[in-house]
Amino acid sequence: MKLARLGVVVFVLLIANLVYASDWPQYLGPNRNAVSDEKGLMRSWPEKGPEVLWTIPLGKGFGGPAVSEGKVYIYDRVDNKENVLRCLDIETGREEWSFSNKVAGSYSFPGSRSVPTIDGNRIYVCDPFGNLHCLDKNSHQVIWHKNIWTDFGGGKLPRWVIAQNPLIFENRVILASQTQKAGVVAYDKQTGDLLWTTPPLPGKPGYVTPALVKISGEDHLVMISVDGVAGFDPRSGASLWSYDGWKCRIPVPNVTEIGDNRLFVTGGYNAGSAIIRIEKDGDTYVAKELLRSKEFGTHVHPPVLYKDHLYGHCSTNDVLDGMVSMDLNGTVKWKTKKAPLFERGGFILADDMIISVDGKKGTLYLIEPTPAGFKPLAKAKLLDTKESWAPLALSNGKLLIRDQKQMKCVLLK
Repeated sequence: MKLARLGVVVFVLLIANLVYASDWPQYLGPNRNAVSDEKGLMRSWPEKGPEVLWTIPLGKGFGGPAVSEGKVYIYDRVDNKENVLRCLDIETGREEWSFSNKVAGSYSFPGSRSVPTIDGNRIYVCDPFGNLHCLDKNSHQVIWHKNIWTDFGGGKLPRWVIAQNPLIFENRVILASQTQKAGVVAYDKQTGDLLWTTPPLPGKPGYVTPALVKISGEDHLVMISVDGVAGFDPRSGASLWSYDGWKCRIPVPNVTEIGDNRLFVTGGYNAGSAIIRIEKDGDTYVAKELLRSKEFGTHVHPPVLYKDHLYGHCSTNDVLDGMVSMDLNGTVKWKTKKAPLFERGGFILADDMIISVDGKKGTLYLIEPTPAGFKPLAKAKLLDTKESWAPLALSNGKLLIRDQKQMKCVLLK
């Protein structure tokens, strides 16, 4: 009898591990690169599209969901008056609890901006006004609170306010303040104590979150600003290298690692893209430019890398190239142009497929990534409003997508 009970316990633990192994606990997923390791997804859909498990109303916004241990966390903005972190059951969409911080104020393109970060029993959220909260996932209470803008002398907010997705590294939570007193800042994730700040970043504030990359096996923190790209030591905030050959007047997409110490940076507003290699020279690092291209420039989301080819949504305010495929030598393989446009929609790579939203029409696509040409496998009109630009989340075959009034959970297995 004891052996039987032990077997049941082991089975339950194994199932739990399988379930939670597919968590999407932060911006752009487990590795913050919009890539999922899930397998067994459907490669075609019924004529009416994949099953929608549930739909919930949301306020306007562009903040995407995170998923942890069967719960969905979405940071919502309601009526220009308050920011609400909502916790939902992923199976039913039922709201289990919420946390609200009331901050009145309006701004261009209203609504939410960021994705919650789940780390163990703690949740980190940053609102459009710079308020960074650390909450206990079980008690739902605030553990500590800072403001990444006003605490560092920030005055008038940027035009599109603050769009930071908290980054966890060891015992630190890292964000970009982008004030005249501090560029990037790191707090003790347990206490909220300030651990380090970098000097101010060049140019006006942008909308990029710091990213972690590996350079020759070492951790580098990469920050894209209006006037270039910089690498820092994530443990101390010390400057490691910088590159100013590429600039973007309003940077949004994160950096993409493409192997061999190479980084791909891209943006809208005719900024195009660049590939740089970070090389060690004695005790210092040097950023060497390998490629510049005007043929590939994503506006909101970083591209994904698949079999030495980059795929991204390159429709911006100035260029209507749709989804674009480009190899690492800068050769463009194809562009969808307006058929379809894929305007700023979120997308991820999973099970050797790209799952993508057309940000203008609200159509969800399943695409085989191949340099031979645009190859859609399935599509379904699932969202209703324009500006469906939020990042997506995938957990155990359940895809979470949103527009300006709702979020849907779509079954892809």
